[in-house]
Amino acid sequence: MTAHAHTSAADHVLAEVRNQIGHLTLNRPAGLNALTLDMVRSLHQHLEQWATDPQVKAVVLRGAGPKGFCAGGDIRSLHDSFKAGDKLHEDFFVEEYALDLCLHHYRKPVMVLMDGFTLGGGMGLAQGCDLRIVTERSRLGMPEVAIGYFPDVGGSYFLSRIPGELGTYLGVSGAQIQAADALYCGLADWYLPCDQLAALDQGLDRLSFGDHPLKDLQNLLAKLGTQVLEDAPLEKLRPVIDHFFALPDMSAIIEQLRAVSIGDSHPWAVATADQLQSRSPLSMAVTLEMLRRGRHLSLEDCFALELHLDRQWFKYGDIIEGIRALLIDKDKQPRWNPPTLAELQPARVAQFFEGL
Repeated sequence: MTAHAHTSAADHVLAEVRNQIGHLTLNRPAGLNALTLDMVRSLHQHLEQWATDPQVKAVVLRGAGPKGFCAGGDIRSLHDSFKAGDKLHEDFFVEEYALDLCLHHYRKPVMVLMDGFTLGGGMGLAQGCDLRIVTERSRLGMPEVAIGYFPDVGGSYFLSRIPGELGTYLGVSGAQIQAADALYCGLADWYLPCDQLAALDQGLDRLSFGDHPLKDLQNLLAKLGTQVLEDAPLEKLRPVIDHFFALPDMSAIIEQLRAVSIGDSHPWAVATADQLQSRSPLSMAVTLEMLRRGRHLSLEDCFALELHLDRQWFKYGDIIEGIRALLIDKDKQPRWNPPTLAELQPARVAQFFEGL
């Protein structure tokens, strides 16, 4: 620990109530506001407290610094815990998912500013909110397959409900999207240019709430932003993505992306195949199966499914190797097990879903 790293968890989540609005700010800008267990607990505690406080009409969630709302969970600490034989990696997901579920079911409107990077655990927080705002700096994604993991935090629920196969594509590729695509996919509700964020804060401080706080917040946003942006790249690619990502398994998807030309999308298809081939074969195959199951499950059952996968993943999945290669040794040469899809036995994938 460096000298200045002794800030308490309380400093990593800033909370204040102004004008009947509870403001929660993730305050680890140097780590792109990645979530620690202490931050998860602090957020949950404030939300529980405000849920029954008649003086709080709504909640606003944001990240400190211009770079990101939240770049995910603090996975380095989970890796270290597992290696040390501790339980942090088990407790973290149980409590993080409980927080995400709390946001999905929250009785008061929650607005989230997905300004900058909103990845993994950041998406888990944001997708449970009522008013999800993006800016021109927003970069949304579920990049878990790149580190040998799977898109959790409710990803089996919210990705599987995006139109067509767009969610399947986002989940198995780990691709990041910007504002127009976020609105098109239904992963965001409002676009506000960054230069309107100060006006939003002024508006929130002056807002007088009636009987329907959600409507009051929507009226404010309608003055400052928009709900549709033109030229969403995924809208153009939608027929192509719907075709390839509905194929039976990852091997077929990659093979067809390389072999079949649809319109002028072939360069994109080949680049996507290349990207998929760098990912953990096990992670992609489990993600595909998880998303296909998630379509037919309730929100609670999706989180239960993800927790069931988590409990096995640190021991039997590719995450420890992924974190080593990308975050610790930084050689960017993960040795996935197995190294190729051709060597992945269907039984190995099915095993993770046994006993659900």
